[in-house]
Amino acid sequence: MNRENLIDQIKKKKSFLCVGLDSDLKKIPSHLLELDDPIFEFNKQIIDATKEYAVAYKPNIAFYEMLGPKGWESLQKTLDYIPKEIFTIADAKRGDIGNTSNYYAQTFYDTYSFDALTIAPYMGSDSILPFLRDDKWAIVLGLTSNKGAMDFQNQKLINGKFVYEHVMERCAEWGNVGNMMFVVGATRAEYIADLRKLIPDHFFLVPGVGAQGGSLSDVAKAGLNSDIGLLVNSSRGIIYAGSGEDFSSRAKEAAKEIQSEMESILSKAGLV
Repeated sequence: MNRENLIDQIKKKKSFLCVGLDSDLKKIPSHLLELDDPIFEFNKQIIDATKEYAVAYKPNIAFYEMLGPKGWESLQKTLDYIPKEIFTIADAKRGDIGNTSNYYAQTFYDTYSFDALTIAPYMGSDSILPFLRDDKWAIVLGLTSNKGAMDFQNQKLINGKFVYEHVMERCAEWGNVGNMMFVVGATRAEYIADLRKLIPDHFFLVPGVGAQGGSLSDVAKAGLNSDIGLLVNSSRGIIYAGSGEDFSSRAKEAAKEIQSEMESILSKAGLV
């Protein structure tokens, strides 16, 4: 999916919601466990309930690969079920070099046909360039919302910049606004405005809204640009909004609530 298609979807749905499919056998409703493929059935019902409001889905690959071949099968079935006009992100955080990176790119871009893949940039250009294609998106970990991010990302260089600022600026030189995004955690909303000045035109994928405590309004105020420029992810807050047989309707309510707030934000900003 190209940038124009993604922006069109956002404006059509008046939403920049990404639903994280962190589908865990230990957390999905127990009545699904009797089925042959409970993970896919859970995902299927979540997609049916939220596709009106979501412009992207982001399966966290760890929840699938830990199940072995069955998990990869559930992942493929899930991808096949997601409507083609909706953006798909493999949250795999790959970041190797050489042929390894090339094969990771082929795995998620070709074998599984994701639109995008999350990338760890620690090894520099060798861990970024193999993932850059005109028709796909490398989503680079920029400033993450976990506590341990302070260990490295928030350290200052001798030029006065934070490590995460240097990483994002340099990566932006290798990619472009049509094939690269950055992960910026919502729980660090105070930094998003500064990052938007540094990286004005790229999309930011923002996790941490809702269950992790991030504020959607704060993120939007700091991060919106003239092309919207945001995908805000919610995982637990939507997919586990309910734990009984009505889990899909509860997920729909949660997604609708977020979308309604997004619609209001976009309308007030004159973007829809």
